[in-house]
Amino acid sequence: MLIYLLFLLGFVFLIVGAKLLIDGASSVGERLGLPQLIIGLTIVALGTSLPELVINVFASFEGNTDLAIGNVLGSNIMNTLLIIGICAIIYPIKVNTLVYKRDLWINLLAIFIMALLANNFFVSKGINSINRSDGIILLLLFTGLMFLLFKEKGAIDNEHNSIKKKESFFYSISFILIGITGLFFGGKWIVKGASIIANDIGVSQSTIGLTLIAMATSLPELITSIIAALNKNTDMAIGNALGSNIFNIFLVLGASAIINPINFNPSLNIEIGILIIASLFLILTIRYGRKERTISRLEGIFLTIAYFGFLIWTLF
Repeated sequence: MLIYLLFLLGFVFLIVGAKLLIDGASSVGERLGLPQLIIGLTIVALGTSLPELVINVFASFEGNTDLAIGNVLGSNIMNTLLIIGICAIIYPIKVNTLVYKRDLWINLLAIFIMALLANNFFVSKGINSINRSDGIILLLLFTGLMFLLFKEKGAIDNEHNSIKKKESFFYSISFILIGITGLFFGGKWIVKGASIIANDIGVSQSTIGLTLIAMATSLPELITSIIAALNKNTDMAIGNALGSNIFNIFLVLGASAIINPINFNPSLNIEIGILIIASLFLILTIRYGRKERTISRLEGIFLTIAYFGFLIWTLF
């Protein structure tokens, strides 16, 4: 019972810790005179992928690579189907030119790169895996993406401009330290609990990562996107989801593979296929739907139903 309690408590520590760390780091950045663009595209933008990163780092150090790959795939499927779907139901998503011409295609490209690396497309033999060399490639792609974002001044949106008011330096450092502590214990308890729960209920580590952990670590994106949709700020809603997807593959998966090579079960190609189909559906819907560059409520309902269908299929 203690392990189960710590497992649940770990998510609270993880999410609250991530928020405190982001707020504290943003405030320190402002006090040091860093431009809003840099704060937005590093601290704030990376913040939504921080829970997945911490979980995967702990999982990789402990050799639970099935959990690491399951967490990334599950989070990205949830972002693409459930989060975008719910936001479109709340208020139809009007996609701006930047998201349509850049983010949607980078998201699709990231999925294809992950699929090629995981299935040893460039290697003729050996067990399917994302090894350390692949991890370096993913992190280099992430670095290139960050350079692209810095170069394109238009990439900064309302979310990046909404940095919190300046706190005192003492409070900012306190937030950072408490946030790091929360992330450490939260990540440790979740990974340890996930192994025990998987054994108790007779499912694989990847299944736990695809479902329970992916849903919990995607809560920040879900909450942020729903609030954005309620405020009719739909650009932010879809931008959060796609940005998190891209960071999860390039940064989270790349860092995890460098710590410990990730063995890839070919059965997970089904999940990669779901991601590719869902991403193509978004592109075609936005381009050829009833209203150009809009995800309607009906299409949002379809995406949401598709996610729960995926969840049921995965669990049973």
